[in-house]
Amino acid sequence: MTVELLTRGVAIETNQLVPQPPAGTDVFGRIGTLETRLARSSREIDAAQAVRYRVFVEEMGAQLPAEAMRRQRDFDAFDDICDHLLVLDHAIEGDIEDQIVGTYRLLRQEVAMAHGGFYSSSEFDLAPLLARHSGKQFMELGRSCVLPDYRTKRTVELLWLGNWAYALKHGMDAMFGCASFPGIDPQEHALALSFLHHNSQVKDEWMVSALPELYKNMNMVPAEEINPRQALSAMPPLVKGYLRLGAMIGDGAVVDQAFNTTDVLIVLPIAVISGRYINHFGADAGRFAS
Repeated sequence: MTVELLTRGVAIETNQLVPQPPAGTDVFGRIGTLETRLARSSREIDAAQAVRYRVFVEEMGAQLPAEAMRRQRDFDAFDDICDHLLVLDHAIEGDIEDQIVGTYRLLRQEVAMAHGGFYSSSEFDLAPLLARHSGKQFMELGRSCVLPDYRTKRTVELLWLGNWAYALKHGMDAMFGCASFPGIDPQEHALALSFLHHNSQVKDEWMVSALPELYKNMNMVPAEEINPRQALSAMPPLVKGYLRLGAMIGDGAVVDQAFNTTDVLIVLPIAVISGRYINHFGADAGRFAS
C-alpha cells in the first residue's frame, strides 16, 4: 500500500534545482534546505518508519499489527530488503533522524525475486507482466508519504528526482506500485476510477490485473457521462502526477482494509515518461545522480 494522496494539491512541475554535489556523494539532489538521498543506517530507516506511522496510522487510521502499533512504527519484512529514499530538511534542528520529512520505499526486481517477490503481488497478478518482459528490469515504488507541513511541490519534486536517478543508476526499465484512494468503498471514487478505466488502463504487453479474489470493478460510470475535469479534480494529486509522467493503470482496484484505502496499480515504463520531465531531470540524470 502506497498512500499517494498524501501530498495534497501538489503537481510535479519544473522547479529550480541546485547542482548535484560533487561526484562520490550519495545525494540525488537539493532544493534550498531540502535534500534527497537513500537512508544510510538502520537508525534512519527506523526514523522513516516513524514518519510512516504518523501518516498512515495517526492521520489516516491504518490498523497495523500489534507490535507495529506498540512500537509506533510502520514496518514489515520488506523493509529489510528495500532501499529507503528520504527527503530531509536540514533547517530542522536536531539529529539527522529528526530531519526526515518524506520517504519512498524502493525495491528492485533482482532483489525482490531473491526474497519471495514484490509487495504488490499480494494485490495484483504481476507474474504475467514480468514474464512478458523477461528481458526488462522492474522496480517497485511503495510506502510513499510526506509530513503535512511538507506537502509541497518542492518535496514531491525531490522524491521524483530520487526515483528517477535511482532507476537510471540501476538500469531499471519500468516502475510500478500501488497508488491509493482514501477509504474502502470504491463507489465513493466511482468518477475518478471510471475515468482511469476508460482513459489510462494498461493494454497489450503491459496488461496487469488485480488478483481475481480481490478484484473490484473500476468501470462504474459510462465514458460518455464522465466530465474529465471533474474526474481529475477528484483524484489524489500524485495519481495525477503519475498520469502526467505517462503512467498506465492496472485493470481493477483492490480494497486494503488494514490501511483503509482503495488501491490501483501504477505501471510506468521508463521509455514513455513524458519528455518534459526527462528534459528537466536529464535523460541520464547526470546533473543530479551521484
